[in-house]
Amino acid sequence: MNNDQQSILLDVDTGVDDALALGLAVFWPADIVSVSTLAGNVQANFTTANSLAVLDLLGANEVPVCRGASRPLVKQPTMAPQVHGEKGLGTANIPASTRSEMREKGPASIVRNARERKGELTLVCTGPLTNLAIALNVEPDLAKWLRKLVIMGGAYAVPGNVTQHAEFNIYVDPDAAEQVLAAGFADITLVGLDVSHQCVLQRSAWETAQRLTSPTAVLVSEVCREAFEEKERDSIYLHDPLALAVALDPALVETEDVTVTVTTNGEERGRTMTSSGGPHKVARSVKVEQFLVRLAESYGLPLEAILPTVDSAL
Repeated sequence: MNNDQQSILLDVDTGVDDALALGLAVFWPADIVSVSTLAGNVQANFTTANSLAVLDLLGANEVPVCRGASRPLVKQPTMAPQVHGEKGLGTANIPASTRSEMREKGPASIVRNARERKGELTLVCTGPLTNLAIALNVEPDLAKWLRKLVIMGGAYAVPGNVTQHAEFNIYVDPDAAEQVLAAGFADITLVGLDVSHQCVLQRSAWETAQRLTSPTAVLVSEVCREAFEEKERDSIYLHDPLALAVALDPALVETEDVTVTVTTNGEERGRTMTSSGGPHKVARSVKVEQFLVRLAESYGLPLEAILPTVDSAL
């Protein structure tokens, strides 16, 4: 680990944008202490296999992967194969990993690493918050041990992406989200759709990646293939890479100190509501160009492919 690298734990439900976040973490670079997985975008066996395969593709096969929750705390599972494909990475052709997940389970890995390195680790959650809720139930002091917590979750001043009220990660396990938000973390930032919907990967980036051979180019080319080739989309949202980037560079977003509460039942299930003042920092605006420049640098892609409006000479 370099002295300027931040040490992070990643808790993921590896679909397309989680895979892109893993790529960003590896080549930012960050010190990835451990990756825990859970059901969310797809089933936990797929998110675990995807995480192992992506890390191995990126040459990060020393990073341990620990499988976690297979379902939400209370609700029936809700998944998103219509977005991420049946196995989570669309039609990607990425070699399966030859290594296995760790015997240690996801919530246990979060607790152990935080205990062993108190005050050092940032936890970045890009899926439902089930693993973290389980970990907190086992060890409430976890909230004191982590340096900070960054969550991709919520829709605050914008509509949701599952219902008009709710963002996917919070909707899948609102009970877990409610527990996490009440746990007393001293430094907690929520990166919601308000900012992540402003950050997209353009078709031009995918087309450029197809012509390159670096691990990150292959990752972008493969995991985005279904969206751009079969669904003929012009862009995809970078929800999870943005959350990862904010964990490593908080200045990318402007935040407001609020108290966030979660609706756990009824037609507004998963709704994230805010009141002024409180322990939660909600991202209200984002420096889109600065984020995309860092993304281009980390992925090794030409800036004009990531940000087409920028002159290639810049």
